[in-house]
Amino acid sequence: MTTIQDVAALAGVSVSSVSNVLNGRTDRLSRDTYQRVEDAIRELGYRPNLVARQLKTGHAPLIGLLVPSTANPMFGELAVHVEAAARDAHGYRVLLGNTHRDREQESRTFQDLMALGVRGVILASSRTDEDHLEAAIARGLAVVSYDRGGDGDARSRIDHVSPDNRLASRLAVQHLAAHGHRRLALATPDIKTVSRSLKRDGFLEAARDAGLADGVRVIEGATGPGYGDSHLADVGYAMAGRIAAMKDRPTGIIAINDMMALGLMAGLRQAGLAVPGDVSVIGMDNLVMTAYANPPLTTVEMPSAQMAQAMVAMVVERLAQPELPAREVLFQPRLIERQSVASPTPAAASARPRARSPRKPHA
Repeated sequence: MTTIQDVAALAGVSVSSVSNVLNGRTDRLSRDTYQRVEDAIRELGYRPNLVARQLKTGHAPLIGLLVPSTANPMFGELAVHVEAAARDAHGYRVLLGNTHRDREQESRTFQDLMALGVRGVILASSRTDEDHLEAAIARGLAVVSYDRGGDGDARSRIDHVSPDNRLASRLAVQHLAAHGHRRLALATPDIKTVSRSLKRDGFLEAARDAGLADGVRVIEGATGPGYGDSHLADVGYAMAGRIAAMKDRPTGIIAINDMMALGLMAGLRQAGLAVPGDVSVIGMDNLVMTAYANPPLTTVEMPSAQMAQAMVAMVVERLAQPELPAREVLFQPRLIERQSVASPTPAAASARPRARSPRKPHA
């Protein structure tokens, strides 16, 4: 069985240097030393004894990842990327939990993770504020917040990684405007989050800049008790009936994410409207399945793999240096053009309400 001494011998370093790499104390090593140790670990297939390591250090080589719901494939994809980055670059494993954007559940999960020896957590999309994180941070938890953005508090020790949500909406508006659309809508759930608010702001700003302010609207879908990220396709499907019945309905719709866009397209089709013949649709995320939708969905890609790598690195760095000032990183989205957008036809531009409403699809 490979030992830590074997790794040290192959890398040409001391056992303490290998220990520093395994425990995230990267500030104590040169880049060259760190790389030699990482190469040796991979070459030998070394796996440390996690129980012994926790007894010695007081924490386990584990990172917590808390997401609203892995029923939304976007968070499932994010989890895969976080796990790969933690394992391959830092020798950490990932514990995954679903919190349904409930701050009490987030707080309880923090306590459970710390009891297991976890000292670093990536938290996806906390709803509106981060006050409940302070108690966990005071107890030694390192937190990176995903898709929320910081509030500029110089005292904060919460790092933030997000896509540029304003830009994501702007790219979608510009794409529809370039195809000649003048009546646009943003389809969004009625549950507010920071990222959804930023997308809304970006949508309205981009429409104003394009001279379309008089022809845009924000359409909210009712989620109701118990609804969350796993139900967003249902919300989009239900919204399609309202949209089909609108006077001067929008010819171009931007959905807050791909799940909602896919449900919306199905609902529009059930209501007798063609995509993109009657209504063009754009999503956000670039889930794998969107390329195989009917029609393939134009969407704004969020670079989840790169964001995952950054978040894991920031957690490891903060574990090693808890007093680092708070950091915030924005990643640039890009538009993926497919077949769900076309120029509005004369018939679509002068559309009249459709009486037919979509029925809920069978489970």
